[in-house]
Amino acid sequence: MTDMNDNLKKLQTYEQNMQGILRQKQDVSSQLIEIESALSELGEVNYKIVGNIMVRQDKDKLRKDIEEQKETLNLRLKSLEKQENLIKDKSKEVQEKVLKHMEK
Repeated sequence: MTDMNDNLKKLQTYEQNMQGILRQKQDVSSQLIEIESALSELGEVNYKIVGNIMVRQDKDKLRKDIEEQKETLNLRLKSLEKQENLIKDKSKEVQEKVLKHMEK
């Protein structure tokens, strides 16, 4: 019976972890949308917020900075997707164990 309880606790933990990962993925996706919008809005005169002030910045330098942020976010998104898949696999294994135990 304790084995069954342990498996149920694992499932609960996996579900909580999955919810956290999905929230993070949503945040990263929103940031990527904002970055795409910022890239499309670049004009001849651009400003970057640094602390509490806006500083004029060269278009090419700003584009490079934004592209780097985009690349970092895409890597973060891929990492989150890998974590999500790993948790799904582990959860599936534990679910199968629970179902087998329930059939007995």
